[in-house]
Amino acid sequence: MKHRQRLLALALAPLVSLGAAAQDITVSAAASLQNAMRDIGAAYQAARPGSKVNFNFAASGPLLAQIAQGAPVDVFASADVETMDKAQAQGLVKIESRANFATNELVLVSPLSRAAGLKSLADLKRPGIARIAVGTPATVPAGRYAQSALEAQGLWADLTPKFVFAENVRQALNYVSRAEADAGFVYRTDAIVDKDKVRIDLVVPTTKPVVYPIALVAASRNAAAGDFVKFVTGAQGQAVLGKHGFSTAP
Repeated sequence: MKHRQRLLALALAPLVSLGAAAQDITVSAAASLQNAMRDIGAAYQAARPGSKVNFNFAASGPLLAQIAQGAPVDVFASADVETMDKAQAQGLVKIESRANFATNELVLVSPLSRAAGLKSLADLKRPGIARIAVGTPATVPAGRYAQSALEAQGLWADLTPKFVFAENVRQALNYVSRAEADAGFVYRTDAIVDKDKVRIDLVVPTTKPVVYPIALVAASRNAAAGDFVKFVTGAQGQAVLGKHGFSTAP
């Protein structure tokens, strides 16, 4: 991790000027990052007087679409490698600035207001589980992770009639928190946010690790953006992420 941080610092060095800290920065970040990123933004602003970090949170797919359509964004943080790969393939991010900065776990949750009982993904087939919240796989990384895990166990097709598709992982969490769904797929860090309303029944074995990449948007000319990426991947940003339940990227 330290070696990657040194390489990233060298790549971003030309993008950071003495006056960078006083500029506004616009960051588009995956919905699951909103609590951690808001705290990182506050810490960054405290360390860079006069700076301001503005956030746009949504599912990674729609955020990528917004950037492709010319949205004024400086930094993109995705909840999966696949979406960032698409951004890179389309020339929408600066390759040399790209870095994996956090990892997470996909978990199966259920409402605390109901009796526990989900011990395996196969338990979702029980008649008492009528509605399962999951992010729309086409646009929500958590939904893709869930689909792959369920397909690996031959359960996706059987469970499809029960799915309540969400626009992002936080919406899936809200469905379960309000007991509008009997179970749902979210990240561990999301479940922690509503730990007084949902329980973690099990960690879902994903076919790919849940990795979060960050990169500068190619169209941005904001010198401060590189400084912010360095802050996220550096000691202060990583400490904040850790407090919110994220792990360091391998």
